[in-house]
Amino acid sequence: MSKLPGGILNLPQDYNRHLLKQDIAAGLTVFIMLVPQGMAYALLAGLPPVMGLYTATIPLIIYALFGSSRQLAVGPVAMSSILIFSGVSLYAEPESSEYITLVLLLTLMVGVMQFLLGAVNAGALIKFISQNVISGFTSAVAITIGLSQLGNFFGIDMANQNRLVPLVVSLFRNIADIHIPTTVIGAVSLLLLMGLRKRTKLPLPLLVVVLSILTVYFFHLDRAGIKIVGEVPQGFPGITVPSLDVSAMQVLLPTALTIALIAMMESLSITKTLAGKDSPPLNVNKELRALGLANMMGSFFSAYVAAGSFSRSAVNHRSGAVSQVSMIITAIGVVLTLFFLTPLFYYLPQTVLAAIILSAVVGLINIPSLRYAFQIKPADGWVWIITFAATLLIGIQWGLLIGVGVSLCILIHRISHPHIVEIGWDEKSKSYRDVERFSNAQHVPGKVLLRIDARIHFSNVSYLEKVVETAIMEAEKNMDTLHDVVIDMGGVNDIDTAGIEALERLIRKYKSRENINVWFVQLKGPVRDLLLRAGWKERFPDVMSYLPMDEFLKEKQGPNDFMI
Repeated sequence: MSKLPGGILNLPQDYNRHLLKQDIAAGLTVFIMLVPQGMAYALLAGLPPVMGLYTATIPLIIYALFGSSRQLAVGPVAMSSILIFSGVSLYAEPESSEYITLVLLLTLMVGVMQFLLGAVNAGALIKFISQNVISGFTSAVAITIGLSQLGNFFGIDMANQNRLVPLVVSLFRNIADIHIPTTVIGAVSLLLLMGLRKRTKLPLPLLVVVLSILTVYFFHLDRAGIKIVGEVPQGFPGITVPSLDVSAMQVLLPTALTIALIAMMESLSITKTLAGKDSPPLNVNKELRALGLANMMGSFFSAYVAAGSFSRSAVNHRSGAVSQVSMIITAIGVVLTLFFLTPLFYYLPQTVLAAIILSAVVGLINIPSLRYAFQIKPADGWVWIITFAATLLIGIQWGLLIGVGVSLCILIHRISHPHIVEIGWDEKSKSYRDVERFSNAQHVPGKVLLRIDARIHFSNVSYLEKVVETAIMEAEKNMDTLHDVVIDMGGVNDIDTAGIEALERLIRKYKSRENINVWFVQLKGPVRDLLLRAGWKERFPDVMSYLPMDEFLKEKQGPNDFMI
């Protein structure tokens, strides 16, 4: 067994019977957790509960064969489920045959998108979606998921919505119709799931499911108005080809792209978090291709979108999983459940599935990340809040797009406004420092000293010229004479043609009009090479220096002309 190729199930080189036993134990543990979760998440997606079990079979096996993570547990997750519901419920009634057809087509589209992104090595795209956008979006979606489940939890009818205001209005309109027996079972289940989570290693979701089924069965509570899951189809689904309706694909495209990106980021963040010292290097594009294949193949077996689950991956990791053999074991357990155990779920109350979802999404609300963002950089905190508010008030898909848009606008603003400071001589430290940050730093008579801490390119040259010209104007007001402008380029790693042209304009403007010399010091090799290619050696031979600011000024001024 130790001679199996590492590419198969991503086995460690020293894989043996002992490690196989660990994988079997971990796989069974995740299986026990996955069965009730899968049914609950399918209900959240507006699908028959059995489709959650279908999603926990073929996609798991495909990812195990082609993925790079040894601990990632893929399958149905809350985030993808609510995104599916919010996108597809606009065009068909949940749980209807038309709705299921659209969901399977959507799953195929998501898989194709993920696979293509991985095939063209586009994994780097996730760098443009900041963590604050994800945290704000996830927190808002968690609240939306929670509110959407209150109908099943309280046994009342609520509108199919994914926005805060309609959900709250619907809740208050129907609050008088709360079904007490349903609410009691849901509340007890939620208390058990939340209260005992950190106090026991028992599989609480499965325990709650079993107890609730027995309670409903023996006390005939289904006759008292408690909604139950009812008949769950037995056996494994046959192969069905999703209907490739072009018009349907067009309307589902925004939802598919959103789910593809979110599922991708969820899975990659989990993989990075759980990766150990002996884990193989994370291959982002391989992960994308594996998830894409899992979803494409799953769509042919009545599965909906699968992604990495943080809770199940963490359990898989803590249970000792060392390879994706554990996921194969989980999938086998679900297949056996489909063949032999589905009749046992007939009396499962829907309020229990709602309680399972509520207990799972509480951890998605990440308020500490908001506090941290405001503490470090308020602009990042506002990105979090804007994404959060837009997702709750406008809608899930628009919320993510707005968050990404705001985040990119802030990024563009930062790029186009590079850090440029005026520096002066600090006698105490015997060095040049930012005159605004250090009170001891004094302006040097007859000189403007600036430091640029960013690459210079077309998007920031206007700002750079404005800052330099403003500094010169202020100096001319406060100094009798101004002879030199010295710009420290030690923080500049690159410069484009627009940047070079801007520097040339500064040299010509102040030399010809006001007889002020403009110098560029501490030039790095790559930047100096670019300036030489631009012909500066012939046209501006004396403005460039590789010397630091202090050494340059000593050389130019002489030891007695300038105090340092």
